[in-house]
Amino acid sequence: MSTTTPSPSTEEPEGPATETTPVARPARLIQNEATTEIPVHLLFRDDPETGAVPLSPAVVGRRQGTGEQPRFRRPGRPAPRPAPQVDPELVERPARVLPGSAGVLAGTCGVAGCVATSWWAGALPTLAVEALRLPEYAGAGLGPVQWAAYAGAGALGLFGFGGLARGRTGRAWVLGLFGRYRGTVRRTGLMWVNPLLLRRRVDVRLRHWRSEPMPAADGNGVALRVVVLVVWRVRDTARATLGVEDHESYLRECVEAALARVPVELPGSARASVDAATEALTRLVATDAAPVGLEVFSVQPVRVEYAPEVAAAMHRRRIAALDAQHRASVLTSVVDSVEDTVTRLTMRGLVELDDYERKALVKDLTVAFCAGRGEQGA
Repeated sequence: MSTTTPSPSTEEPEGPATETTPVARPARLIQNEATTEIPVHLLFRDDPETGAVPLSPAVVGRRQGTGEQPRFRRPGRPAPRPAPQVDPELVERPARVLPGSAGVLAGTCGVAGCVATSWWAGALPTLAVEALRLPEYAGAGLGPVQWAAYAGAGALGLFGFGGLARGRTGRAWVLGLFGRYRGTVRRTGLMWVNPLLLRRRVDVRLRHWRSEPMPAADGNGVALRVVVLVVWRVRDTARATLGVEDHESYLRECVEAALARVPVELPGSARASVDAATEALTRLVATDAAPVGLEVFSVQPVRVEYAPEVAAAMHRRRIAALDAQHRASVLTSVVDSVEDTVTRLTMRGLVELDDYERKALVKDLTVAFCAGRGEQGA
């Protein structure tokens, strides 16, 4: 007779337990608050006693001392678009000019000096001497002193009359000397400006610019052609003239860039969307044009239409929709006519039709009515 020795794992303890045996616990997935170790091979195991393949734990960074599960970091806000930079020292300032009377006086003195030198040298004609009522003088001839007097008087006359200028309302002059900015003249009337300075005329009046058709897009990304009306003026003549090569071309490029970022709706859209697009365009263009001395008051779309390639597709789509609508109306009319004819024939007892004859009659009437409609349409 065989005896079976019970397995130690199946024996139950006899009597009260005097000492508790510690039970082995599986390794914690989260060991501390600084890092989180996730043994990937343990996530797909059915038997916890099966040997594990040693794999490197995935460590995910987290905040210390919070006890929270690790979270994905949200991307931060994008950095704002940098504004165009212009030389901060390039700011409009008034130029030094003299009244026009000073130039006239200097020029007159120069001419008078030349006449006096000619009389002194004896080179003045007799008729001129008599007309000017000058005393008779034989003349000392043209020597170095006389030539020096001619040069001084001529230079004075040239500087006096050559620097005369007339300022107009709404116009300004930007003055420069040897590539350096020397100031801006906004005065009106006759004045004297140093003739050695380079003058650039700038229009500072309030101006309206109607653009050519520019590419744009609506809220759905459909290509459009937009004509905008821009109300603007030159606020800082120094930056508008010297800060960029051509401030009008710069303004046009700013409008094109704004149209590429702001969706423009068609004229049939809500008034609120049109006003929002106008406000957004004005804000963007004014922000881009301010560093170069331009002040923009409004950028308003005055004509919005589909781009040529989109317009052709929309035209074909509209024609197809009209054609489908026409076909649907013709078919509805034919079906109603056939139904009315068959119903009247049956209700009045003119014919007695079974299902086969009814189908044949409906088919023949449909063909006849469709042919008649086609001839009328042609």
